[in-house]
Amino acid sequence: MPEETLFKSESSMDRSEIAAYLRKVADNLDAGESLTLSAGGQSVTMEPPSRPTFEVKAEREGPAGGPGELSVEFELEWDEGAGEGGDGDSTLEIS
Repeated sequence: MPEETLFKSESSMDRSEIAAYLRKVADNLDAGESLTLSAGGQSVTMEPPSRPTFEVKAEREGPAGGPGELSVEFELEWDEGAGEGGDGDSTLEIS
């Protein structure tokens, strides 16, 4: 199925600034509120269901055995128009 990017923002920030954005997302999820993302002239509002699928991925891109780029990705997924997401296959722990 083709992928359509509805919103994208990428910039260098302090870890405390990133934490503030993640806290706002967490607060909105906790309250059952929508998420509105905006930067420059673009904006999108999304309504996550009560049980979206939560994906966490740690990646390293670059040559084998050489220096690369590390990333941690957090992703919420759900089907449009669906009320509930699926259950994961294991319990996630982040420390």
